[in-house]
Amino acid sequence: MQPPPAWPERNAAHLLVSSEQMAALEQQLFASGLPVEALMEKAALAITQRIQQQWGSYLARHGAVVLVGPGHNGGDGLVIARELHLAGIQVAIWSPFERYKPLSERHLRHGLWLGIPRLQEPPEPSGEALWIDALFGIGQSRAPGVAIETLLAQRQAQRPHTLVAVDGPTGLCSNTGRLLGTTAACAHTTYAIGLLKTGLVQDQALAWVGQVERMELGLPGPLLDQLPLEQPLGLEPGDLATVPPLALNPAAGKYGRGRVLLLAGSDRYRGAAALSLLGADASGCGSLRAALPQAVASELWRWLPHAVLQRSLASDGAGNLSLAGLADADLERLDALLLGPGIGCPQGGPSPEETAAWQRLQAFPGLLVLDADGLNRTNAAWLQRRRGPTWITPHAGEFTRLFPALTERPPLEAAAQAACQSGAAVLLKGSHTVIAAPDGRRWQVMRSAPAAARTGLGDVLAGFAAGRGAMALASGDRADACWLAAAALAHANAGLTLQQQGRVPSPELIARLLHCEDNRPREAATLSDKSCP
Repeated sequence: MQPPPAWPERNAAHLLVSSEQMAALEQQLFASGLPVEALMEKAALAITQRIQQQWGSYLARHGAVVLVGPGHNGGDGLVIARELHLAGIQVAIWSPFERYKPLSERHLRHGLWLGIPRLQEPPEPSGEALWIDALFGIGQSRAPGVAIETLLAQRQAQRPHTLVAVDGPTGLCSNTGRLLGTTAACAHTTYAIGLLKTGLVQDQALAWVGQVERMELGLPGPLLDQLPLEQPLGLEPGDLATVPPLALNPAAGKYGRGRVLLLAGSDRYRGAAALSLLGADASGCGSLRAALPQAVASELWRWLPHAVLQRSLASDGAGNLSLAGLADADLERLDALLLGPGIGCPQGGPSPEETAAWQRLQAFPGLLVLDADGLNRTNAAWLQRRRGPTWITPHAGEFTRLFPALTERPPLEAAAQAACQSGAAVLLKGSHTVIAAPDGRRWQVMRSAPAAARTGLGDVLAGFAAGRGAMALASGDRADACWLAAAALAHANAGLTLQQQGRVPSPELIARLLHCEDNRPREAATLSDKSCP
């Protein structure tokens, strides 16, 4: 087996860090001789330039109010205020504090000397000036207080989308993305300095951070190399172009290009079988087989004629798929098996035949992908006894049932601990999906289409991931979690592409876009591409 590919590159564009890690990196820079003043100027000047690019005409008409805190985040804000003032923009400072860190105090004194007005009362929430939040930044550990929270809430209510945040919105934990009090600054854009902080990209932070932009600091590579190997990496659409190609034998026939079996659908959820098969077909795997409910099996040849019906499975009285027929199925020639989309979850314990089927699955040496009711029919203890590689793709509710003790943990931490405990690679679904490997490596998808939160999209993803995993094994690689992360990124990017084209990201269109990809997922596929079916 080959070692797992190092994807994507561990650089400033991908590393996600905690506020404590960022502070420690900065301290190493200062210990090396870099003046604190130099780093503050570099960061604040970069943000100033970006604000002027985005808000130039607005600033010229309405000016800006900089909310200044007592620490170095406030110092960044004061440098921004100074530069905007010197550029001829009307700027005011509001800072309701008596004591400041020495460097911030000097910047405040200089700004006042330049003639920048300091507001004695809180700024008017309905005012047209752009608000620049430089109150606390990262490292916040407690709520900002009722007065500031009230002001920020009034601003969003009366002038929404006219506030930008320096490094992090006031009132939001930059490590977890959770509110520290009752509300936070609601930013149009958050300018993250140096590296992205983990909390800023979590689902629960999305309503507060707006568009997150990383401001380059030019952090030295050797400094970043000191971060742990399990440091999470953010995945952007452009990273699809750098996914290592699968080293499939160019002379291989269909059985050498990945053999996958899907157990999906039931009398209750017939469409799940079709959608997961479309996803698997889009992966490019060579041999696609299915074990389907009888109500769907008879029609397989009409809508996917090249898929092989391995067997027809019965459903119970409530319409849930019975796995009894899997007990004597031939699984030895498979690379991967997907179980779960739409199979339903019967009440009561499994029959002896179903118990035998689960024992077969436990001993299956290939990749087992468990999704939806495949997860609801099992438990964490069963996963720990699996002999072959396993990928699980839960949404939040399914994850909570499997790992109740991890429910309150931040997604990156929860997924990593679940992977370590179970031995399975974990894909925890969300707006910013998290993928974790049992060895501690973690990835997070950084962009997704809100309109792609639709029924059936998960079925397509499960099928696509199973197909990609089968191809990885057929190429002589391991079923490494990086291939699961790459599948999740390709799936999310298909939704983004459709959204950008003004189309609703339906499961069928997502599968069609994924089908346009070759063995090396890439970003450029569109529905207008003549190579698309």
